[in-house]
Amino acid sequence: MLSSFNFEKLNALLRDFHTLTGIRITIFDEELHELTSCPQEMAGVCRYIRNNPEAEKACRDCDRRACMKASALRRPYVYRCHAGLTEAVAPVFMGNLPVAYLMFGHLLSDETLEAAQKNVLENCAKYDLDPEHLKDLLALLPLTDEGTVLAASRILMAVTSWLCIDQMISLKKQELPVQIDDYLETHLQEPLDAGRLCEVFQIGKTALYKISREYYGEGIAEHIRRMRIERARKLLAENADLSIHEISEQCGFTDYNYFMTVFRKYSGTSPARYRRETGKNRSSAALPLPESP
Repeated sequence: MLSSFNFEKLNALLRDFHTLTGIRITIFDEELHELTSCPQEMAGVCRYIRNNPEAEKACRDCDRRACMKASALRRPYVYRCHAGLTEAVAPVFMGNLPVAYLMFGHLLSDETLEAAQKNVLENCAKYDLDPEHLKDLLALLPLTDEGTVLAASRILMAVTSWLCIDQMISLKKQELPVQIDDYLETHLQEPLDAGRLCEVFQIGKTALYKISREYYGEGIAEHIRRMRIERARKLLAENADLSIHEISEQCGFTDYNYFMTVFRKYSGTSPARYRRETGKNRSSAALPLPESP
């Protein structure tokens, strides 16, 4: 485990989320081990589904895919699980490391309660489950509308930030993935590749690639490029006095044209347009909020 957790504060925060939304929330570490949840016991329908070994495996696979998707997006990901229940997961990042995941569920969400129940029954038909008992358990779940799900996912994102701000999670600095990430952050302007990292940390390339895949969710070269683009976005948004060419150099890109290509790939737009758009957003955010009539 890369991180240390303050469980007293964590449990209090999860209780507050549950009190506000009525939705069960769980926190996992970076290896997707469940740490704590509120309430502790999951919904009866989920306990019943997970009693089936095949369904239990599908649940774990579904959770893992959702966490990886949210980590790649770096924001909450709302989805239907394999059983047809609505869930959401948000990654908790410290620097560039995903150190935990917050997940809420297991919700019935559809146009009508009948449609939502029918969807779950159809998805679970392949498992050796009693459909009548499953139907009785589903009847205990309320229908949650789409607006409530989206509002809860936005609160979830705020919670992930507060976990770090209030020091409920702290990195174990002695862990190698943390050391590598800190080194990259400090040396982004310099030439960086797998060979240099292996030399600095006295590890083989196989070990480095394994760490990168397991903890950063991507190859080491891609991780470095992503970190450089994240820094470029920050500089573009906050340093109007720097030219785009200067920013590319400060982010470790020796080839300006390559920087332009990579930036567009990761950001979907050019550096100049990104700077203009973030400038507009800052101007809008500075305006006073309209008063209620």
